[in-house]
Amino acid sequence: MTTSAHRPDAPTIPTSLSAAQPGWVAHADVIVVGSGIAGLTAALELRNQVGRVLLVTKDVLSSGSTVWAQGGIAAALDPKDSPRAHLEDTLVAGAGLCDPAAVEVLVNEGPDRVRELMERGARFDVEADGEVALTREGGHHADRIAHAGGDATGAEISRALVAQLEAVRNDPGIEIIEHAQVLDILTSAGKIEPQEHDEDRRVACGVTLHVRGEGTRDGVGSALARAVVLATGGIGQLYVSSTNPSQSTGDGIAAALRAGADLADLEFVQFHPTVLWLGSGARGQLTLISEAVRGEGAYLIDVEGKRFMTNVHEMAELAPRDVVAHAIVEQMEKTGSDHVFLDARHLGAEFLKNRFPTIYESLLAQGFDITAEPVPVAPAQHYHSGGILTNASGRSTLRGLYAVGESACTGVHGANRLASNSLLEGIVFAHRAAEDIARRMEAGELPQREPQERPGQSGLVMAASRSKIQRSMTAGAGVTRTRASLARTLETLGSIRTDAAIPEPVQGDHFTLPQAAEWEATNIHVVSLALASAALLRAESRGGHFRADYPEQDSDWLLRVVTRIGLDGKLVTDTAPLTRGDHH
Repeated sequence: MTTSAHRPDAPTIPTSLSAAQPGWVAHADVIVVGSGIAGLTAALELRNQVGRVLLVTKDVLSSGSTVWAQGGIAAALDPKDSPRAHLEDTLVAGAGLCDPAAVEVLVNEGPDRVRELMERGARFDVEADGEVALTREGGHHADRIAHAGGDATGAEISRALVAQLEAVRNDPGIEIIEHAQVLDILTSAGKIEPQEHDEDRRVACGVTLHVRGEGTRDGVGSALARAVVLATGGIGQLYVSSTNPSQSTGDGIAAALRAGADLADLEFVQFHPTVLWLGSGARGQLTLISEAVRGEGAYLIDVEGKRFMTNVHEMAELAPRDVVAHAIVEQMEKTGSDHVFLDARHLGAEFLKNRFPTIYESLLAQGFDITAEPVPVAPAQHYHSGGILTNASGRSTLRGLYAVGESACTGVHGANRLASNSLLEGIVFAHRAAEDIARRMEAGELPQREPQERPGQSGLVMAASRSKIQRSMTAGAGVTRTRASLARTLETLGSIRTDAAIPEPVQGDHFTLPQAAEWEATNIHVVSLALASAALLRAESRGGHFRADYPEQDSDWLLRVVTRIGLDGKLVTDTAPLTRGDHH
């Protein structure tokens, strides 16, 4: 097997975004970036363990991706269930690439973390006897999905955690900055490759960010801290259509790469099988129809009215998501259609309205009545199993930098996330990261360092290039990939210019200004390059990575694809063992 670690044509990656010089400085012990379940949990846990926490979020406090989670949160809460059974289902879904030790942490600590959510005010749906109502979703062999409001689990969890933070917003030990886009990780002097002594290594010591309209905290500023926790969510806007909110532009993953941290499992992108199909011209965030609808018995049928999943997998519509997504794509090709249908009519109108009120109303608003007609669906980008490589305490390979939630690669998802494990991963590893940071600070292991300019170039991609990137990623690095399609995508991405910002237009040439749209486009471009490179390297099909030219799993690829910036500034894509040591 060969790797692309030394590819001469590997792209050069800017080590920072072009931006104005910081006009203000904030100080904290820990900076948490992001306000989904992972970021909110980390901030709440840290508030009780360190002197001062700064929580920054790209929009308002309640705007994290967690709000959109419909299905629920998985944990072995039923006495008839067990963490061991949950582990086995997770490993099967991960298709051989899970880190078993990380999964052990997830399933064993998960039930306690869910109970803590309830103590923090999250109200899950209950049975007549008052016990939490548990349902089943694809890939699970037991009822272990707790949900709230039928299909509004994420919104309820977010509400409860935001309420906890709002209650302490005036606490001098915590500061919340909304409308804040993180630009780069600040780092101290040092090299990015391991050295004999820790002081020779680069250390994260804060962030630069741009704040919109926050009084004295507006424009570009810097925030210094002894540790940084990235909880910046997913990568949905790398693709033409996604279930992710518009702010999911891979900001944290791109910033970590530029700072010198390792990324992993980038090629494993989960395309949700049942996203409302609104025609080939649909763009942006699309309506997700939760897997829980299939969990309750809805069928998939093709445009000819035939059910097809029973011939594909023993679990039929409840097969792992990658299996269902690939089967839908194959059936669409067979029938010459660009969608299939989800048929839930047999479940009854009253049941559907009560069990899935949010989905029912959302579909109705777009002209579809799920109680009376099959609903057109097709796969769309949904979740990213890869991200910033971390250990079981959330530590990245860059000292002082932590990652939790969807922006992290903990190893629990492997090649394909098991349904409803994402919210669980967020709270479990955010809790562990907070404990690790507090312990290390008490031991004097994370002193405040002074940021210094990193080697390498700054750069920006024009905002107008964003749609070109998205089209190329969807065509070449989408549900089905080949060496040729990925090579075309990388060629297109390589043709997109990364420029240093210049203040005025140059006659006869384009120009790029340092502003939000350009920063997002640059992050989308960087993560797209890294993802497509990883997908090109993995010459097999597994989980969320399907190569039509290598359609089978290959045991030689029981490895992790790791991506980083080399000493020469070029993107390095290489392989590593699935298990990892304790990061600095």
